[in-house]
Amino acid sequence: MHNDPVGFRNFDERFAVAGDDYLECLFSGGRWTEGPVYVPSGKYLLFSDIPNDRIMRWDETDGSVSVFRSPAGYTNGHTLDRQGRLVSCEHGNRRVTRTELDGSVTVIADRWEGKRFNSPNDVVVASDGSVWFTDPPYGITSDYEGHKADPEIDGCHVYRVDPSGKVERVADDFQRPNGLAFSPDERVLYIADTRGGHLRRFDVDGGSLSGGEVFAESPGGNFDGLRVDVEGRVWAAAADVHCFDPDGSHLATLPIPQPSVSNLVFGGPKRNRLFITATDSVYSIMLNTNGSWRL
Repeated sequence: MHNDPVGFRNFDERFAVAGDDYLECLFSGGRWTEGPVYVPSGKYLLFSDIPNDRIMRWDETDGSVSVFRSPAGYTNGHTLDRQGRLVSCEHGNRRVTRTELDGSVTVIADRWEGKRFNSPNDVVVASDGSVWFTDPPYGITSDYEGHKADPEIDGCHVYRVDPSGKVERVADDFQRPNGLAFSPDERVLYIADTRGGHLRRFDVDGGSLSGGEVFAESPGGNFDGLRVDVEGRVWAAAADVHCFDPDGSHLATLPIPQPSVSNLVFGGPKRNRLFITATDSVYSIMLNTNGSWRL
């Protein structure tokens, strides 16, 4: 592939992140790439190409790209659980699933109080094994990212699946909840509201959330996926990649040569390589910081 010169736009003297002076393009030719997750046991990156209904696999050892799964239920966001199993949000099947180590697929959740979800979008797994995910309607508004259908639930909410399998609604005042990420100590959960144009910050107490104040307004574009580094800084996808201090200050922007950035993840053997899905492509950049181990 090719490399694009790049540099951070630094807005705060506290921001000391640096690394490669170029973006490496790992893949292009998708329709809307999303949901990157790095699998350390296999040294590869998985990402979704939602409208083409496939999950793609980029091999770190040789740079090859192949189809991991197709059809894929119009899968969007992914993460790994503590056993290294793939946890996925499926727009088309309106569910959250886990791919077992033998390749079989287990349904984690597909309904709340007997009603089908809209289209689970992004997901994180806490250290206690609970699964937290957002549920906007993008997979049911048309056939582009799923299957057009009427919603069965009264809005777009955030859910938690207890390790026992019980599904609970933990936030119900979002317009379009999207990306979400825990702070390194799991005491804070950040959630993007794409239509609201901001990130929100919640305090976590076991299986419940409190607070929910606006943490940051978007500097440009619509917020989508989120990740947090070991220093607690929040990295957010929007028109470009934006980095925020834990106090909410906009520290820096990393320009991306695509109309929109959908998501991002820290990966590589030391979690210091930032992988970025943007419009039809996937990029990476090596940095001098590391992602929090909570994917």
